[in-house]
Amino acid sequence: MAQGTNNYIYRNLSFNFYLQYPKVIMSSYKELLLQREALEAQITQVRENEISGAISQIHAIMADFELTQEDLFPSFSAKTKGVKRPSGKVAPKYRNPATGDTWTGRGKPPKWIQDQEREAYLIA
Repeated sequence: MAQGTNNYIYRNLSFNFYLQYPKVIMSSYKELLLQREALEAQITQVRENEISGAISQIHAIMADFELTQEDLFPSFSAKTKGVKRPSGKVAPKYRNPATGDTWTGRGKPPKWIQDQEREAYLIA
């Protein structure tokens, strides 16, 4: 089959496709944006309805089995009952007598204490 014949068939098929499905292909950008907006609103509404139903089911199951929030989320409830966690602040362990600079002993040592005996800089 010649190259020109293939091009003719392709163009003819494409044209026939547009004739059969003009609404699908010929949608404008603005129409598609409106469709997306409507779909997003519908998705939001359906999601809210399904979440509401799921929450109702959870409440019913909790009532049937006399469950509490602590039963379902023990680690969460322990954190909210006043369990103290370390604040991350550490008291300084070393002091530079010349400048008064301090270092906790954690992380990279400052230049004033590098390559030196640290016992001389210990804070009593």
